[in-house]
Amino acid sequence: MSTALRLAERGADVVLLEAAYCGAGASSRNAGQLGSVPGGDPQILRLMHPRRFEGMVRLAERAVDFTEKQLGSKGIDCHYEPTGNVAAAVTPGQLKIAKQKAAIFAGAGADVRYVEGADLGLPGAFPGGMLEPAGGVLDPGRFALGLRSALLGTTARVFEGSPVSSVEPTSVGVVVATSLGHVLADRVVLAANAWAKGFTIAPKRAAAPVFVTMVETAPVDGERLAATGWSSRSGIATQHQIMESYRLTRRNTIVTGVRQLQAARGRVAPRTPDQGIVGEIGSAFRSRFPSLRDVPIDRAWGGWIAMTPSWLPVVGEVHPRVSYLVACNGHGLAQAPYLGTLLADRLLGERSHEDLAAVWRERPRFTPALMFNGPVMAMCRLDRWLDRRALGASSRRFSSREPGRASRGGAARRAPPPWSARPRGRARGRQGAGRPSGPAGRGRPRPC
Repeated sequence: MSTALRLAERGADVVLLEAAYCGAGASSRNAGQLGSVPGGDPQILRLMHPRRFEGMVRLAERAVDFTEKQLGSKGIDCHYEPTGNVAAAVTPGQLKIAKQKAAIFAGAGADVRYVEGADLGLPGAFPGGMLEPAGGVLDPGRFALGLRSALLGTTARVFEGSPVSSVEPTSVGVVVATSLGHVLADRVVLAANAWAKGFTIAPKRAAAPVFVTMVETAPVDGERLAATGWSSRSGIATQHQIMESYRLTRRNTIVTGVRQLQAARGRVAPRTPDQGIVGEIGSAFRSRFPSLRDVPIDRAWGGWIAMTPSWLPVVGEVHPRVSYLVACNGHGLAQAPYLGTLLADRLLGERSHEDLAAVWRERPRFTPALMFNGPVMAMCRLDRWLDRRALGASSRRFSSREPGRASRGGAARRAPPPWSARPRGRARGRQGAGRPSGPAGRGRPRPC
């Protein structure tokens, strides 16, 4: 939407084809944190991209500034609060990780710092972390709807409910076909994200489709929220291999999610959240907020996002007339509008901005994504096991055991290591068995 919006505002003749409803993609299922640092591990990013790393950090911070100004200039009311965000630790090991990340990002010019204790203004389950003062939290559904309204107020022709079946460059332009007709365009931008693999022309292995799950609690009394110590209202993302996120809303509900990533096995298709994952997210919430254990989960939703092997957005060309912008890896609230705008300026003949150049791919060649291979998933299981051990120690220390976790003598049972949970032998079980299917992630984005 941001690319089309910029092009239309600069006088270009623009057609936008949307399979469902503008904003029904990854933006509407974001955690709602406007983050100011790149995604991924900074040690790996610095090692793999030593000459681009500082540019990536600069891009992330400028993207936050751009999006904040866009909210004001377009009059988008998405309940934005400039609270900053915290890459928070929940174990001693994560404290070390957060401290290392803060040092690396700060060395590259980022406005971040490592903070411990009450100075963070977070609940006691989060003893420290990397504070990002820039940015804050917002309602991603309302943000997507606001961008859509701004786009519909321009000369751009928007066709929703019009899935594209093919994109074919020809000698006279690019033919973009749908079931109801076609468009002959001089230039085309592919912004299909998790659905990009459905296009023959899209770069192969640029991103992996991943299903993520979010939940929202019932409203919490203001006094009870204040008692948790969350005085800063900052967005929280834990330092697990696969994070937990927490965001306070204007209605005093708490939006939380992720913990598990579900890969697409074959075709990307609609589905509803896995109730086992919803339950796991709820259990994590009650562990982090023991005083709110009685607050019920009010609703859950989920959908497809795209993640790149590098955990960075990728922009480039697959043909002189066909550009692509895909996968901000959970940082799209700031980076997608900014990069989409910079790409629009480039399409109109301007020299590439240095921030666009930081993630521009000269050739559309990508290595396979590693996030679902054996070693990576084993690290994730180990991460969760260490987390459960830390929670068990905390429960014993503060005498706040979960039902069924205490032994006959009253001591909490130690969780088994993750490698002992899988039975030996060849029978491993079918991947994805028992997941309900049905429509999800399509249609009008739902504010949260």
